[in-house]
Formats: sequence, C-alpha cells, structure tokens
Amino acid sequence: MVVGQAAVDQLMELLDLTPSGDDQFVGQSPPVGPLRVYGGQVAGQALVAAGRTVDPARAVHSLHGYFVRPGDPSVPIRYQVENVRDGRSFSVRRSVAYQHDLPIFFMSASFHRAEQGLDHHAPPPLSVPEPEDLPLMTDRLARYPERLDFWARIPRPIDVRYVGEPGWVRAGDRPADVHQRVWMRIDGKLPDDPLLHACALTYASDLTLLDSVLSVHGEVWATAPGRGAAADAAGPEWSMPGGVVGASLDHALWFHRPFRADEWFLYDCWSPSAAGGRGLATGRMFTRDGRNIATAVQEGLLRKVGAPA
Repeated sequence: MVVGQAAVDQLMELLDLTPSGDDQFVGQSPPVGPLRVYGGQVAGQALVAAGRTVDPARAVHSLHGYFVRPGDPSVPIRYQVENVRDGRSFSVRRSVAYQHDLPIFFMSASFHRAEQGLDHHAPPPLSVPEPEDLPLMTDRLARYPERLDFWARIPRPIDVRYVGEPGWVRAGDRPADVHQRVWMRIDGKLPDDPLLHACALTYASDLTLLDSVLSVHGEVWATAPGRGAAADAAGPEWSMPGGVVGASLDHALWFHRPFRADEWFLYDCWSPSAAGGRGLATGRMFTRDGRNIATAVQEGLLRKVGAPA
C-alpha cells in the first residue's frame, strides 16, 4: 500500500502532463487501480492542461465538467485545450479529454486576476471532531478485510478521516445521516504553485461527494465477488445482493479563497435531491480556522444492485 509522501509524489507525476503539440497534453493513469479512470484524476488533469495555457497571475475560480465515457486506465489520455477568451480580468478555457479519438470528459474552466471586493461566507458546521481525534483509514479498514485487497492496490495520496461511517462499510453498518463530513489533506508536502493545489483539490473533491447521497438513506456501495469497492469498479457482472453502484455524470467546483491542499480541510457534503436513478450532491470545504475555500456540486447515476437499468 503506497501512502504518505511516496503516494503524493506519484500524484504529482500523475498531474505533470506531457506537452504534445499546440495546447495539447498527454496524461497517464496509475499502473494499478480501478477498472475505470477515477473521475477526480481526469478532472484534475484537465485543469492542469487548461491552466498551462493561462497567465499564472490568473487563478482558477470555477470549473464545470461532464463525464461522457468511462476512461480506460491502461490507455494514455490526450487533452486538447481551446482558448475561448482572454479578457481584461478573466480567461476561459475548454479542456477535452480523449481516448481512442473519442471524448471521455470535457470541462470549461474560468481564471480570474486577483481583485478586492465584498467578502462573506456561511459559517462552518459546529461541533465537528478534529481530524486527529478520528480513526485513520487503516484502522477503519481493519474492520472490513474484504475491502483491503482493493485499497492495498491503489496509491493513497489523500489522508481521509471520516466523521461518520463511510459508504464502503457492510450493509446495515451505516446509520442514515443527512450529512457526510470528512477531513482531508494531501498526505505530504506540495510545491507552492497555486494551480497545483487547485488541481489536487479537484482530484480530492470527487472522492467522497457522491457518497453523501447514499448517506441520507444509510445505503452503502455494493461489492462484487473478489473485487473491491463498487464505486470504482461498477460493471455488468454484479452478483452479491444489496448496495448501490454508481458513476459520476458531471462535476462543478468553485474556488473562493487561497488555500493549501496539503493542510487539513473539512469537506461537508449533503444531498438536496435524489430521483429517477440520479442523485445530486453538494459540498463545502472549510479550513481549520473556518474559511470556506471551495464549493462542489455533482450529479451521479446510482442504481441498486439487481435493479433494472
């Protein structure tokens, strides 16, 4: 199991795209991992590609993306960036990820030069335990040996401390909760580049967000025989009863204030609605001193195992 700074170094390599022409870049996927490319990876890489074509004085303030095809982790991903506009204050880019000459993800991102203006935000949730007072991921996994095979095979560059029960526990072990709250940080030291921190936060933002839809109902992710977490390996051959399989459909993220992704932030997620096989999730990210640094919204496809497609 690769954790800590070694896993963070692998994440930095993942986000270090190779130029391949005018506004084109190539990204790789981890040599071991889920059966499809993790959504946070392709979104983070797409933001890297877009950001490399923008004046570094302009910081990303929002991105909006759609997952249109599952990504194949064994095939390089080609990113094509379109310069939509460079104005006096804003730059807008469209970044499209391709495999086999077909788009698997596309994203619009907007970058803004620093300005002064009104400043306010809603307060963070009260009475949340500090990250040091919560179980390590390894301690939680020790209770669920059937999950160990999956988690042991993938790098873990993010230190995640769940306030409540995660979605990968056994069915019946998760009480319903309208919120899912986790403390997160990149589990090592990052360079000072603000774009890199934004891309790392984008990578992390897809990790637990959709799980908040399941949390409302006390549901968990399904498990396939001999396989790991269903959220990352959903396929047609499910046979164990119970649980939910899912996939991200879109992802939006707004960056409000400067931050470091290698310092603790609270990801406070909840779901305002679920219907028709889709669930909507939103989350706010707060630093330890209570600053709201980012907000995310995502819709996902969610199906109970055994339900008709």
